[in-house]
Amino acid sequence: MISFIHTADWQIGKKFFQVKDEQKRFRLQQERINVISRIRDEVSTLQSQFVLIAGDMFDSPTPSTTSVLEVLEAIREMEVPVLVIPGNHDHGALGTIWYRHDFQRNQPKMAPNLKVLIERRPYEMDQVVLLPCPLLRNKDNNDPTDWLQSFNWNSLPSMKPRVVLAHGSIQEFGPRDYAIDNEAQSGANNMIDLKALLTDQIDYIALGDWHNLKQINAHTWYSGTPEPDRFNNGKNNHRGQVLHVEVERGMAPQVTALPTGHLNWHNMSFRFTSDADLDRFEKKIEELTAGRVSRDLLRLEISGRLSFKGHLRYEQIKADLENKLLRLRIKGECQQTPETDEIEKLTTCLEDPMIAQVALDLKGRLDNEADQNSEEASTIRLALCELYRFAVKN
Repeated sequence: MISFIHTADWQIGKKFFQVKDEQKRFRLQQERINVISRIRDEVSTLQSQFVLIAGDMFDSPTPSTTSVLEVLEAIREMEVPVLVIPGNHDHGALGTIWYRHDFQRNQPKMAPNLKVLIERRPYEMDQVVLLPCPLLRNKDNNDPTDWLQSFNWNSLPSMKPRVVLAHGSIQEFGPRDYAIDNEAQSGANNMIDLKALLTDQIDYIALGDWHNLKQINAHTWYSGTPEPDRFNNGKNNHRGQVLHVEVERGMAPQVTALPTGHLNWHNMSFRFTSDADLDRFEKKIEELTAGRVSRDLLRLEISGRLSFKGHLRYEQIKADLENKLLRLRIKGECQQTPETDEIEKLTTCLEDPMIAQVALDLKGRLDNEADQNSEEASTIRLALCELYRFAVKN
């Protein structure tokens, strides 16, 4: 039985443009480098014989030289063979990273244990036969595994396990996946037809492209990305791991997921019914983030209403979260509904008669609105809130 690590979709150099703060964006990018060391530790602990990267080691076919050198240094430290195929992000066309001078010059001396499988033909190792299915362009109408459909299996050693390494979407389920802002991948290209493969001739199929952990059948897995790079969407989302695979010829593989992610991507929904909910809101966020700084990203869906005073506190909580989190993304909004005493405080503001007069005018217009849920009513409440904010500050 052989033992190896299956991983994919490192996407080194990912830009994370949706994160506006440059320092936070760098933290996200650097964590994609840091996770290679955590994979190395798993390799050492489990004494895995090699590592397979099922495509998209880089986020671009033309990553920066600095990113390339950092990856090569980290791969060298694994001290076992690391085999990678090009994916759709770092495809194998001429002129891409795999043919670039800086990569070809530095890879042999910095990471001699790295082997790029850019041809669709068997690659035999001491322990296993690899059947690489690299992507040679970003989008391909042809199945990258089609060369195996007419392959002469008798040409392979009978006792060595056979492992397919491929990148793409399979036809058994939709290829939709979600990036940091609901960016859906197109499923029109790079489709893999598993049914066309003679699975009794193959012991394990290591797939990349799907950023979630997903078992397709007893012999076929997507490892997901080792460091999460997007918010979960729906149930059964498992990101931030690699797979430890044990396999021998003709037997079902033993597959174990190993956590490697460091950053936390959260989804949370909350509806405010009164100012009393603010304490519960803060507690729920604290339970998610556990007091961590610059290690969490939060997608927050908000609804409901708060008083003027409550909304001011809500705005302060948001400001604090913006500083504490790597990213805060808010969907929906919390309506501002003035309490009676808040309106009265504005309309009887003896310290500033002008504030009182403006507040009376706005209150009259709000009272005359037939539809309190109209856009006009919302605008008036917003104006009252800003007036209240000004009055409180002064």
